[in-house]
Amino acid sequence: MKALITGGAGFIGSHLADLLLEQGHSVIALDNLSTGQHKNIEHLLGRTDFEFVLGSILNADLVDDCVSRSDVVFHLAAAVGVNLIVEKPLESLATNIRGSEIVFEKAHKHGAKVLVTSTSEIYGKNTSDCLGEEDDRILGSPLKSRWSYSEAKAIEEILAYTYYRQKGLSTYIVRLFNTVGPRQTGHYGMVIPRFVSQAVRGETVTVYGDGSQTRCFCFVGDVVKALLALVEHPEAVGRVFNIGGNDEISMDALAHRVIELSGSTSKVRYVPYEEAYEEGFEDMQRRVPDTTRARELIGFAPTAGLDDIIRMVVEYHRA
Repeated sequence: MKALITGGAGFIGSHLADLLLEQGHSVIALDNLSTGQHKNIEHLLGRTDFEFVLGSILNADLVDDCVSRSDVVFHLAAAVGVNLIVEKPLESLATNIRGSEIVFEKAHKHGAKVLVTSTSEIYGKNTSDCLGEEDDRILGSPLKSRWSYSEAKAIEEILAYTYYRQKGLSTYIVRLFNTVGPRQTGHYGMVIPRFVSQAVRGETVTVYGDGSQTRCFCFVGDVVKALLALVEHPEAVGRVFNIGGNDEISMDALAHRVIELSGSTSKVRYVPYEEAYEEGFEDMQRRVPDTTRARELIGFAPTAGLDDIIRMVVEYHRA
């Protein structure tokens, strides 16, 4: 098949491009390089089955051209990372809402399937033991920029589902829970690459808040295989799927684990949220996915443990 990846030069997008090409598909990677990096796809340039298009999903004519030459769209382009959302809320909202609207509109016009990557941020402050796809969202005030990303991705999901129900567009919604691995940058708030970068340089590892908040992490290689399996499964159309790891860990324990596995002499410093982000910032205390739905449909099961992931990221940063 011919696949369009919006955000194709990004961390997840470039790994997805690698997988698609490896399996004999051809790829168009559309990216404005605002958070994606040219070096992520350098090894693919020059291949006859890969095309890189520099541009934004807000450019409707450009999106139309790319979608018209594709069978399926993996819609990964988005303003991501807590830092970016807090610092540039208007640009983030435009990309995450208007950009997605353009992608769905053009996919419907040309009859292409669309898989959209949503986020665990959808669940907000819901701290259930295992967050299922039908669980309630619990969010703070809309006046706090922290929640604008969750709101924008919820609108994106609504658009995807409505295009499926009302217009018959084949859409797939995947909520990712902290995808990590080589090529990921810590510039926008992603915690493992930030911790690793600090540790391998012997700098102080900065934990935001008191470090008691917990997350689960999933290797990017496992994630992109799940994305491809879902878009190829006829029973996945019009549905929502959580994709994430199973091992829950606190940010304090994660920081010390990174220091240990990297052989670093770094110390840990705790930074108040208002210093790291903004006054009144609210974080999620816990986020654990229920991935039963994906496991039962496509056999999803993470293959890389947290220690394996940390070692891979350490090796990448050292290289």
